[in-house]
Amino acid sequence: MANDKKMVEQITSMDVDFAQWYTDICKKADLIDYSSVKGCMIIRPYGYAIWENIQNILDTRFKELGHENVYMPMFIPESLLQREKDHVAGFAPEVAWVTHGGSEKLTERLCVRPTSETLFCEHYANIIRSYRDLPKLYNQWCSVVRWEKTTRPFLRSREFLWQEGHTMHATKQEAVDETVQMLNVYADFHEKDLAIPVIKGRKTPSDKFAGAEDTYAIEALMHDGKSLQAATSHFFGDGFARAFDITYQTKENTLAYPFQTSWGCTTRMIGGIIMTHGDNNGLVLPPAVAPIQVVIIPVAAHKPGVIEKATELYDELKKSFRVKLDDSDNSPGWKYAEYEMKGVPLRIEIGPRDIENGQCVVVTRHNLEKAVVSLENLTETVSAKLTEVRDGMFEKALANRERRTYSCKTIDEINEALKAGDGFVKAMWCGEEECEDSVKEQTGIGSRCIPLEQEQIEDVCVCCGKRAKHMVVWARAY
Repeated sequence: MANDKKMVEQITSMDVDFAQWYTDICKKADLIDYSSVKGCMIIRPYGYAIWENIQNILDTRFKELGHENVYMPMFIPESLLQREKDHVAGFAPEVAWVTHGGSEKLTERLCVRPTSETLFCEHYANIIRSYRDLPKLYNQWCSVVRWEKTTRPFLRSREFLWQEGHTMHATKQEAVDETVQMLNVYADFHEKDLAIPVIKGRKTPSDKFAGAEDTYAIEALMHDGKSLQAATSHFFGDGFARAFDITYQTKENTLAYPFQTSWGCTTRMIGGIIMTHGDNNGLVLPPAVAPIQVVIIPVAAHKPGVIEKATELYDELKKSFRVKLDDSDNSPGWKYAEYEMKGVPLRIEIGPRDIENGQCVVVTRHNLEKAVVSLENLTETVSAKLTEVRDGMFEKALANRERRTYSCKTIDEINEALKAGDGFVKAMWCGEEECEDSVKEQTGIGSRCIPLEQEQIEDVCVCCGKRAKHMVVWARAY
């Protein structure tokens, strides 16, 4: 039995060293491997399958809203990047440059895309002529490169996978509506499919995306009390349109600049899943994105009829779910540990006595509870159990967030609250960047967002005592 649990024993306890626990899971659940290129990761098949499921769900939602997928070059000429000064200044420290093609030195450096606003704008300038050409609702699935100094699998790597939506609209209101709509798409996906509760909000001016007028984000609280920015949606106004001379003829036969948005999420969502739901046995995956939703484990497989019955259950369930039948010669205990490590939402155990009684044992991964269920109507039972898993995961994550959320009126209250551990701090802010910086200097936590759902914690700023403009959520962050 000790050998059965060997891989679980190799996971560092999250309460001892959360960072090492996270790395252990990434490796031992076969999500990633390290590459010879420093700061880059190999996403292994099991990890990539999670991303494919995320991609499939979101891509369907984007297309239902009228967005079309395109693909832009991965290289951006330096002169093109320079067209929008705030944008290039924001990305300059992270840009990787191509200086040679073969043995020839390039006449102009090429940036390996950190994001694609400038490429989309160059294209839009060529294809937008009339109000009839608007809106343009484009999305791209690709990889980008940002030369991060400190990297961690999924959370920060020098190359990562993402999607980036880039849209153009005739009016400011249409663009603002698009920005908020996509924020809501991300929030809905995180809460309903990933079982991760989020706070929707607007970034403070000092923290908005380079070149944006407004940046909206969803913030999620991880198990250790640190915040993760899970997705962003940006309203650009007409700044990029002016920089790239994108104009269109209105219905009134005048020339106008269109208004732009961009929005995106990345493979860091997988890191968010790990840190929100994982435990000391390994991954805990939401059913919607789990590569294997149900694993069937034959018990006493050498006895007559066991493999046949397990195969019958597999053939029934695979019509509705992503199912694996593990009929290998590993012991049942080893298999239990293996699929707990991989976070499979449901485990079905079937042995000779179960077959005699017309039943099986179902184990839910998020709480490791066992239930004996009838083999009749098993598809309906499994569907209900998967819903139970998703709901249980969400409630557990929400309880962690509520337990780690503190409402504070003074700096001293913030520091006192944080003695209990990291978490979200709700506190008022006057809107001045000096106070925003001062809170971080005095407490170690930074502003995460100005929640769209505001609360009046106090009338005055937590830092300077002047009249407050907003309630802000503050936290340490990944």
